[in-house]
Amino acid sequence: MLISSGGQLKCKKCGYIRMFEETDPMKKRVSRSENEIVIVEEEGQIKTMPTIQIKCPKCENNLAFWWLRQLRAADESEVRFFRCTECSHTWRQYD
Repeated sequence: MLISSGGQLKCKKCGYIRMFEETDPMKKRVSRSENEIVIVEEEGQIKTMPTIQIKCPKCENNLAFWWLRQLRAADESEVRFFRCTECSHTWRQYD
């Protein structure tokens, strides 16, 4: 496995170091927004979701639909989303 550190790649196992340039095709940048929110794709699908007793932060109703989504790397926990059954406000909770 190679790790990036500045302008080099280093093997964690044997310690081999390979320098690279800005134009090197092996270099890959990935950017993502940490504030993204995932909404259920089909509005009719929400009616089949399980419900839970939890207070809506917007209208204080005590019932919401909920679902889980994996937003980050596979080794990080899932994010639980809630949608109020009254006002349809959607929020999330990290475990």
